[in-house]
Amino acid sequence: MGTIRQAYYDLFSRIYDHVIRLHSRDRQGSLRRFITDRTRVSEGDRALDLCTGTGAVAVELAARVGKGGLAVGLDFSFGMLQKAKQKSVNLNLSQLCFVRANAARLPFKDSAFRGVTCSHAFYELKGVERELAVDEVARVLEKGGRFCLMEHARPERLFPRVLFYIRLFFLGSRDVKQFLRNEESIFGGKFKNIAKEMSPTGQSKLICGEKRGE
Repeated sequence: MGTIRQAYYDLFSRIYDHVIRLHSRDRQGSLRRFITDRTRVSEGDRALDLCTGTGAVAVELAARVGKGGLAVGLDFSFGMLQKAKQKSVNLNLSQLCFVRANAARLPFKDSAFRGVTCSHAFYELKGVERELAVDEVARVLEKGGRFCLMEHARPERLFPRVLFYIRLFFLGSRDVKQFLRNEESIFGGKFKNIAKEMSPTGQSKLICGEKRGE
């Protein structure tokens, strides 16, 4: 990813949590619980949150795996990770750590995690990056582990929908229209039992898949 996008997210980190709460209409954090619940991770497991931003989902994963497990939040933005690390310190989550890296080149060994999440960030990856990221997720997941991807639902009203596409266009996802027509296909080949559902807020959607056996 380019330095311009990194600079954008470093700056955006200052207001990121507020914007996400406003856009998703999730002031009580129900979406974090929704996505982590679907990963089916439990005490003692290892879990990874891709494009973690300021670490909201990673914090929830850390609570799920407990002191005997490990939760990792990964992002390419230094500014986002600084915010995330501060949350971890404030909550005294010794089982949570953060890594600065690209989602298309994960610095982890094969079958390292029981569950992987990505919340409200996957559409912003370019086509090739997106494909590589899915391959990498499959590689680092255990057999039977789950990948849960949550994104903003496409707005029904015209003006918000136009803004939705403009945002995605400028962030690099210029093939997003084709992708939106067949979202489940992104899991094809490496995942099974793919399911899609709307979030409790009605503003986001979740797609989950289970890693196939070798």
